[in-house]
Amino acid sequence: MKAYIFPGQGSQFSGMGRDLYEQYPAAKALFDKANELLGFNITQIMFSGSDDELKQTNVTQPAIFLHSVAMATVAPDFKPEMVAGHSLGEFSALVANKVLAFEDALLLVAKRAQAMQKACEANPSAMAAILGLDDRTVEEVCAQIEEIVVAANYNCPGQLVISGSNLGVAIACEKLKVAGAKRALPLPVGGAFHSPLMQPAEAELAEAIKNTQFNEGICPVYQNVDAKPYTDPEQIKQNLIKQLTAPVRWTQTVQNMITDGATLFVECGPGKVLQGLVKKINKEAEVASAL
Repeated sequence: MKAYIFPGQGSQFSGMGRDLYEQYPAAKALFDKANELLGFNITQIMFSGSDDELKQTNVTQPAIFLHSVAMATVAPDFKPEMVAGHSLGEFSALVANKVLAFEDALLLVAKRAQAMQKACEANPSAMAAILGLDDRTVEEVCAQIEEIVVAANYNCPGQLVISGSNLGVAIACEKLKVAGAKRALPLPVGGAFHSPLMQPAEAELAEAIKNTQFNEGICPVYQNVDAKPYTDPEQIKQNLIKQLTAPVRWTQTVQNMITDGATLFVECGPGKVLQGLVKKINKEAEVASAL
């Protein structure tokens, strides 16, 4: 079975999408539609913007979403039997399995980015990657710290991202190094994604999600909050709302997809980050780029 997977924030780069725009009329139509819906020229920033411009959450999220959906649209033999996305990538996955229309999903992504940006500004906060330590130890150390700090992204065995207040993350990094972590690396992100500090953004996004048309999926989407497969529109909505404050269970998602028959993981979007994670989760798994 072929599983299509869609990346999240961090996979952007200057020049992203230009090849799709120039080679495929169907991709060009999506880029032009995105400029119109967003009210600013996102393609110009994607093609020639600086790294700093591309790092702004209100640009990064729609840019990666747009690149991913355009790639899926023009990929040969695109017939997904299961889909999943890492954080933001879940919105791309929901377009791929026909739960969301492209236009509706793009507007939700833009709303999500704005809401997260506001939450970051209201509560200065941070994330850090913890390498070389088991998940349970990371969870236990975080639970003992009085500041807000939680496990946020279960990326692959031995790579877990923590998220929380600036002080909470700083304390956790020191304690986790003492506990045996090989490295504790602060990440260049705007704030504490997938933590309780995203609660204001979750409330704002919930309203937009509730007012958007969701359809029955043509194949299951394995959602971040519990790594389980869904096709029911109402369940998908509820899980998508919880996603901003809940951890991304990527390790468990890939494991469940393999258990359910996935034999090839095809990444749709900029870069190859997810292909690398899949191989670390299961070295026998086959991976490929959509183009």
